[in-house]
Amino acid sequence: MVDFGKVMTAMVTPFKDDLSVDYKKAEELAVYLANNGSDSLVIHGTTGESPTLTHEEEYELYRVVKAALTGAKCKLIAGTGSNSTSTTVNSTKQAEKIGCDGAMVVVPYYNKPSAEGLYQHFKAVAEATGLPLIIYNIPGRTGINMLPETVARVAQIKNYVGLKDAAGNLDQTSATRAACPDRFAIWSGDDSLTLPMLAVGAIGVISVASHLVGPQIAEMVNAYHAGDIARAKELHLKLLPLFKVLFITANPTPVKAALAMVGRPVGIPRLPLIEAGDKEKDQIRSVLKGLKLI
Repeated sequence: MVDFGKVMTAMVTPFKDDLSVDYKKAEELAVYLANNGSDSLVIHGTTGESPTLTHEEEYELYRVVKAALTGAKCKLIAGTGSNSTSTTVNSTKQAEKIGCDGAMVVVPYYNKPSAEGLYQHFKAVAEATGLPLIIYNIPGRTGINMLPETVARVAQIKNYVGLKDAAGNLDQTSATRAACPDRFAIWSGDDSLTLPMLAVGAIGVISVASHLVGPQIAEMVNAYHAGDIARAKELHLKLLPLFKVLFITANPTPVKAALAMVGRPVGIPRLPLIEAGDKEKDQIRSVLKGLKLI
């Protein structure tokens, strides 16, 4: 099974001034992240503004980033999930055909399926692909929480290698870890909860902040696994203001603003998301200055 590593970046989708996808900048950003702390990249997830990308844009992103990562150790994970099982299956098949290393499948949003419906959804995706798969549970976005017993049931399907846990509940993370086989990995889906989640069995993080401080996040995670808890805590507390300011409004608005400030502009979000306001930019700029990133 593919080892996706401990630090993955949920990569933004760069846009040009006319809000068309900037594939050249996507290539450049992917290479930068691969060389700055990321073991894998998740493309076309929530941070990549998947709800407003067409399937043609989605698949071209996979192709472009896959080519950009040629020869790199960094893996490519396609964010193929949607609230339609047939659409998810088709996107996952396309990702496999293009050569992605794995796929991340979000809990179906808006429909609010039952536990059995969730299981059947994830099972159908697994039966349609040979790719390693990651479950993505983010109830704040989907409107439904995938409980540990359902995750554990899906984890028995051999394609599923792990969970991106953005439920924000350490008790739930603990219960999931206890219920799932050891081979099934858990990654924090919240930068600010990475360290405490490591303590209850997560192996790392699928990060937004790693666009800006990838090496530092990798150092924090590796320090924890090496037993240097004091160093991990020091880095966590140092980076905490950044972890928080990147979510002062809907993701990826803040991280796109921050990337522009550090000289790596990727455009603004597509509607219905809007550019960060002046007050938000001031908050972001203050944190970046505090960390000497600008």
